[in-house]
Amino acid sequence: MRIMPDALPRPEPFSARTAPAALEDLRVRLRATRWPDAPEDAGWSLGTDLGYLRELVGYWADDFDWPAQEAALARIPRFRVRLGDLRIHFAHVRAAAPLNASRHRPVLPLVLSHGWPDSFWRYAKVIPLLTDPAAHGADPADAFDVVVPDMPGYGYSDRPAGPPLNSIAVAELWAELMSVLGYQRFAAAGGDIGSHVSRYLGLNHPGRVVAVHRTDAGVPFFSGDPADLAPEERAWIESIAAWGAAEGGYSAMHRTKPQTAAFGLTDSPAGLAAWIVEKLRAWSDCGGDIERSFTKDEILTNVTIFWLTGTIGSSMRMYHANAAIPPAQLARRVEVPSGFSLFPGDIGRPPRAWLERTANAVRVTEPARGGHFAAFEEPELYAEELRAFFRPFRPSRPATG
Repeated sequence: MRIMPDALPRPEPFSARTAPAALEDLRVRLRATRWPDAPEDAGWSLGTDLGYLRELVGYWADDFDWPAQEAALARIPRFRVRLGDLRIHFAHVRAAAPLNASRHRPVLPLVLSHGWPDSFWRYAKVIPLLTDPAAHGADPADAFDVVVPDMPGYGYSDRPAGPPLNSIAVAELWAELMSVLGYQRFAAAGGDIGSHVSRYLGLNHPGRVVAVHRTDAGVPFFSGDPADLAPEERAWIESIAAWGAAEGGYSAMHRTKPQTAAFGLTDSPAGLAAWIVEKLRAWSDCGGDIERSFTKDEILTNVTIFWLTGTIGSSMRMYHANAAIPPAQLARRVEVPSGFSLFPGDIGRPPRAWLERTANAVRVTEPARGGHFAAFEEPELYAEELRAFFRPFRPSRPATG
């Protein structure tokens, strides 16, 4: 049922504050970790490196200052709003006032969609660069009103009690959220699962979404004659299949039996960290040294959000939901103007021919640095990519909100 304007739900300010008992329970569990053995000099070749994880867990138990990280996140204006049966948590930061202190100028609303294994955390560094470009040496005319929701089952949004939601359903929630905030026309951007959500926003709301920016094209789907593909497209699809065979065990578990993994990962903080840290390292542009891309505090802020909210199981179940999306939906071409920033450390960068086959790709760039978590790894580069892509699509009159 469509919500009428006078019946729109009202967002309420939100700020998390963790009880000391929850942190003490975490420390007790960390110190009681039962460690597996590992072959000598295995390093990261079999998964998470035992030596690094022991070091990280020791830091988590004895030195990590979660209240300080929680306080830093609390400085981002955050809210929760009930959409249907779910309370959705989101950051909402308006563009800084321009030099003439007038709000009556074009501002482009932007909804940013995260992926796995993260939450609104993915965009914490880039929000100020997008909302106040003048303070960071960029053109104030490029300011955005930024909305960053936690997907259902991630972070501080509710976990669905029934079947998990797929990317199409989440896109519908985001369209409703933008209506609640008063934004009838807006831009969308994301990566990983957030790339799928942004894609469906463009597909299903072309009258509202001015343009879509993505850092990847997702797992390729093609049901036609392979002979119709360009050589570089066939090579890319083959490379993604090879990557899946070597690196996709986590995804197969998420798609098929996420609940089995959820028991151990929800009970053991060390296990949870191992599951997430290996992906942060493998998918970032860190050259094998995870702390080139993330400090220990940054890694543990992300992992601690999963731990305290108990959302690792619900986040994995979204893969199961997405695996059931009908092929006809996967095959649709995005006609809304689309931009792609293909960062060098990301997973399987698609060729331009594929991007143009599947979307109205008006801009494709290859930034010099960054990986799968580009908004966090290289926030300045990511912010400039968004500014440059969305510049032609800015409103000629003030946005509401």
